[in-house]
Amino acid sequence: MLRNTFCHMPGIGAKTETRLWDAGLLSWEAATEEALSSLPAGRRRLLHEHTRESGSRLEADDPAYFDSLLPANQAWRMFPEFRHTMAYLDIETTGLSGDRDHVTTIALYDGESIFHYVHGRNLADFRSRIAQYKLIITYNGKTFDVPFLRAALGVPMPHAHIDLRYVLAGLGITGGLKECEKKLGIDRKELADIDGYFAVLLWHDYKRNGNEHALETLLAYNVADVVNLETLMTLAYNMKIRDTPFAASHSLDLPERPEIPFIADQPTIRRIKHSLM
Repeated sequence: MLRNTFCHMPGIGAKTETRLWDAGLLSWEAATEEALSSLPAGRRRLLHEHTRESGSRLEADDPAYFDSLLPANQAWRMFPEFRHTMAYLDIETTGLSGDRDHVTTIALYDGESIFHYVHGRNLADFRSRIAQYKLIITYNGKTFDVPFLRAALGVPMPHAHIDLRYVLAGLGITGGLKECEKKLGIDRKELADIDGYFAVLLWHDYKRNGNEHALETLLAYNVADVVNLETLMTLAYNMKIRDTPFAASHSLDLPERPEIPFIADQPTIRRIKHSLM
C-alpha cells in the first residue's frame, strides 16, 4: 500500500489522493512525466520529486521518513513494506508513572521470534534487542509504553510507530486492547479474565511469595498481547484497504499464531481472583 500512497506528500490530502487514483495514478511508478502532463506545473513538479524521493527512502529501508510525513491515521500503510524490520511491543508495569513505578516485564515479537524481559533478571538486554528494529507496533504505546520506557529505563525509542489504538478507532473499534480483540473475534481462552490490574497482582505475588507460577502467568499474558497485535494489525490493514482501489490485490493472509512459551497457572489465577472477592 505504501507504493500507492501520495497523502504523505505536501499539499496532497485524502481527497486529492483519491482523485489521483481515479485518474489512473495508482502508484509511484505510474507517476511518469507523461502521466503527469495534464496536471498544473507546480503539482506535476511536486509529485515527480516526491515520488522519486519516496522510492529512494523505501529502497533505503527508512520507515522513519514515512512516519514523519504520513497523517497519524494513515501510519498503517507502512505495515507490509517494513514487516522485516518491525516488532510488536507491550510492557507490564507496577503502575502508571514512569517516575515512581517500574517495568515488570516486556514482551517483544517480530513475527518469527518471541523475546521476553523481566525486572531483576534481564531487563537491561531490551535496549540492544529493540535497537535491531526500525518500526514498532503497539496498542496505546504512543501514550503509555514508549514514554514509560523512556522515563523508567532511559531507552530512546526513536522508532517509526504504528499505534493500533488509533488505527482501530478509525474503524470504529474502540476500548482497551482486550475489548478490541473480543470485537474482532480473538479469544484469549484461559487468559480471558486477566487485565492490566491483575497483571500487577501477579507481579506482587511473584515478588512477595516467590511464586514462579505467578511470573509465568504474567509472561503468558504479556506475550499474548504481542502475538495478538500481529493478528489485529493484519485485520485492521485489510479493513483499511477496503476503501481503496487495492482491496483485491493487497489483502493479507492472517498470520499463523506462534506457540506461546509460557502457561498460565490456573490455581494462581483462582487464588488471586478469590482474594479480590
